[in-house]
Amino acid sequence: MISQNPLAYLLGLEGVALLRAFAGEYDREFCEARIDEIRRLLDSPSLDGEWVAANQVGTVEGYRVWSRTYDRPGNGLFGYEEPIMHAILDPLPPGVALDAACGTGRYAEYLAARGHRVIGVDGSVDMLDHARARVPQAEFHHAELHRLPLPDDHVDLVVCALAFSHLPDLRPVISEFARLLRPGGHLVISDVHYEQVSLSLPPRVRTSDGRPALLPTYRHRASDYLTAALPLGFQVRRCDEPRRNEPIQPADDLTTGPWDDWPWTLLGIVPAAAAAVWNSVPALIVWQFQLTDR
Repeated sequence: MISQNPLAYLLGLEGVALLRAFAGEYDREFCEARIDEIRRLLDSPSLDGEWVAANQVGTVEGYRVWSRTYDRPGNGLFGYEEPIMHAILDPLPPGVALDAACGTGRYAEYLAARGHRVIGVDGSVDMLDHARARVPQAEFHHAELHRLPLPDDHVDLVVCALAFSHLPDLRPVISEFARLLRPGGHLVISDVHYEQVSLSLPPRVRTSDGRPALLPTYRHRASDYLTAALPLGFQVRRCDEPRRNEPIQPADDLTTGPWDDWPWTLLGIVPAAAAAVWNSVPALIVWQFQLTDR
């Protein structure tokens, strides 16, 4: 059971902001404002006592719920991710492309439109239903990423978007991608940056009976990707870490909003602290690897 409290999150933001100031990024006036704001938060009756207990659920159950709304506008990571991913993918010649953890077919559709023969794989049958409707000309399989139902040296390109943070260990999956790729093939990965995951951003869903639940989320550093990929013959062709740079609008009051919208509804309560924390960390990490040897 995971317990979440808006006051605890807000105090956490204030604490990280003060650490930034302690390291020299902000002045004394900023520090004094943070301390005054902490006193105001602690004295606020509206922030006293609101705890939410959430279970952790597996990706299959979590995406069964999330599949209903996944493609709706509002996923703030897409705007950071897609320009970089498109810049990597557009110059690559058409071939056989695997959209691994394809979800609702966001990249399967993009790749098919650029002449690739697309194969999509996902562990969620609910997400696959959306993908099949979205890209009827593609081939789709229900399978886990570390055990894919495809032969060796079968694809020219593997794309895996916003999925690795659900994996406790990257090595079995990247090894499977190496098995499927032909020599010279490309592996393009995007995922939530480990620093952003550290800001308590596991995807949140409601179970079928309405209970709060969080999907499993792991922090993978750059060294984790390199340790998994380089021994297999991959070489790094590109790595990007786009940073958030979004204005945070001050809230009119200390209303926290529903749990489903945390932490976004909380940021405006402490906009200066939130900006100091959020706008200094990357939103994503995007990798382009090329398989040059085995």
